[in-house]
Amino acid sequence: MVAMNAIISASELVSDLAGANPPVLLDVRWQLSVPGTQAPFDARAAYAAGHLPGAVFVDLDKELAGPSVGRGRHPLPDLAVFGAAMRRAGVSAARPVVVYDGGQGWAAARAWWLLRWTGHPDVRVLDGGLPSWEGQLQSSVPGPAPAEGDFEPVPGATGLLDADAAAALARSGVLLDARAGERYRGEVEPIDRVGGHIPGARSAPTTDNVGPDGRFRPAEDLAARFKSLGADGGTEVGVYCGSGVSGAHQVLALAVAGVDAALYVGSWSEWSSDPERPVAVGPDPQ
Repeated sequence: MVAMNAIISASELVSDLAGANPPVLLDVRWQLSVPGTQAPFDARAAYAAGHLPGAVFVDLDKELAGPSVGRGRHPLPDLAVFGAAMRRAGVSAARPVVVYDGGQGWAAARAWWLLRWTGHPDVRVLDGGLPSWEGQLQSSVPGPAPAEGDFEPVPGATGLLDADAAAALARSGVLLDARAGERYRGEVEPIDRVGGHIPGARSAPTTDNVGPDGRFRPAEDLAARFKSLGADGGTEVGVYCGSGVSGAHQVLALAVAGVDAALYVGSWSEWSSDPERPVAVGPDPQ
């Protein structure tokens, strides 16, 4: 089922936080490196330097993904680990959740997708992330921990693809590749074993879903974009990326546009690790 209220603006969040059932806030900042450098990004330090008041830090690598051996760089987490992390953060089934990151939206979308996939009914992403917030920030680690939540993850509420299902969907429906076009075409591959794409997949860089301010383009614009790619709600749609993070952002964009989509979590990092799997190169799906 499409999440019709998948994103929330900063002004809407201010209002909701003042309401009778304020949302739990999750800070999911993550990126491969400090922008413009090769230095590792310290998400916990960024959180300590300033975060939304009351937000709890969630570690994407340790709590939103499992060990990467043979399953891609960000495979599904152990559900016991994920559930414990969510309850520690105060997540309960009857309380809404808002997730945000440093502005790119990819990590927040990964948390959104996992919570949706495991059955939470009310999860939204702060559109534009932390840079969109105009209120005060809380620095250093907050004081008392939030009250323990009661959320118990039950997988299967939304679509999930493995490698075989993704390959089949590329033939029977629409499989979108959310990576940059040059990686899809096989011109460069900075991370994985080989460049290219899953045969039949269509290039749809997730960066094209947002404007210069990092916020999502209007829903009607997104719907038109995805319709031009064959994803108009009339056929089954799947998404993959490099490791199941930016692909979650594409699934989120599709939800904003009113289109259901499944995520291939292993994505290209899993697919390309097996030399027996076929690889297509060039601008065309085949």
